[in-house]
Amino acid sequence: MATSMLCRRTAIFSWAIPMVSPLKSYNPASSHCGLLHQIANYNPKPLKLNLKDSYIPDRESEKTPEWQKTAKYDRKLFGRYGSSSGIDPAKLWPSHAQLEEMIAEEREWNPPLQVMLKNVEAKTKEANAKRLAREKLVAANMAKMPKMVADWRKEKREAKQKLKDEKARRERLLAEARERFGYAMDPRSPKFLEMVSEIEKEEKKKRKLMKRRLKEEQSHVSPAASSADSSS
Repeated sequence: MATSMLCRRTAIFSWAIPMVSPLKSYNPASSHCGLLHQIANYNPKPLKLNLKDSYIPDRESEKTPEWQKTAKYDRKLFGRYGSSSGIDPAKLWPSHAQLEEMIAEEREWNPPLQVMLKNVEAKTKEANAKRLAREKLVAANMAKMPKMVADWRKEKREAKQKLKDEKARRERLLAEARERFGYAMDPRSPKFLEMVSEIEKEEKKKRKLMKRRLKEEQSHVSPAASSADSSS
């Protein structure tokens, strides 16, 4: 459909434009002169603006935009035309609420010199206090540094010794399992884990027995020491 419409428009356009002889040459100089002639003959209509009298918008008219009905625009008109604007200058002064708002804004953004000096002094004191607190904290940490380094080294030695003891215990358990079962076992096998739990139970019983014997020995030693003290 679009192709048929395009063909139809092309046929109409070719019919409407007269045939131009290919023997006639195009002269750009003549077309340029014709354009300049058209510009020279252009005579626009003058704008109907009244620049002599002052422009005072009609507040009652609906065509007057809202921004021309504000107090800000009235101040602008009075500043430009004065009393000829017909605006009462007493109405241009801000209200009490507006004055208080302007004073508060002035105090916030442009405080007096004494207030600025006090603010600078307070900020300087705060910065000095923070610096002193930081220096005190650094000094306290530096005093603790030797003990912290010693504790760190001790923890490192203990961790290293713990790994060494665990490795030795594991090798001992593997050797014991090899002697008991006659072949090397996987430390993750249930049989090996069962053997380890049995060994741990036996070691726990031995520790309890040793602790009981120590208590009994201490109980036997204390009455003998008390009798020796009484005889002396």
